[in-house]
Amino acid sequence: MSASLLSMYQRITRWPAGHWLFSRAVCFRAPYFSTISPRFVALEPGRCEVHIRDRRRVHNHIGTVHAIALCNLAELSAGVMTEVTIPAGMRWIPKGMAVEYLAKAVGTMHAVATPEIAPVESAEGYEWPVVVRVSDPAGKDVFQARISMWLSPRTRH
Repeated sequence: MSASLLSMYQRITRWPAGHWLFSRAVCFRAPYFSTISPRFVALEPGRCEVHIRDRRRVHNHIGTVHAIALCNLAELSAGVMTEVTIPAGMRWIPKGMAVEYLAKAVGTMHAVATPEIAPVESAEGYEWPVVVRVSDPAGKDVFQARISMWLSPRTRH
């Protein structure tokens, strides 16, 4: 498990504006995700929660949250959850993602990423499925993703 990322989250989020600061730090490391202006609201091994506000920059032509913004939200929350959950001797990369659009995405979106199974230390690479559910302000699921993470042993140089 990436103790450094989790401990950074736990330390920074005690401060005023700490969730915002942590979110900015993650986006500094992975700049593409700044396009959705995410806000991490909870992080622990096996669970990551992220919000994105309803704003024009994430809208599509009909005024709802764009499908790709939802995919970015899913990949971000799944990736950070994976980083703080897997054994220290393992590394990860997304291998594939299947998505379902369940309803119009209107309002602030709330993503929750959780693994389907517990990760294990392994000498071989393997697929590790993560589910991300995204809900609207009323708590209705509007989007769901199943992301296959490829876990493999860290190589030593």
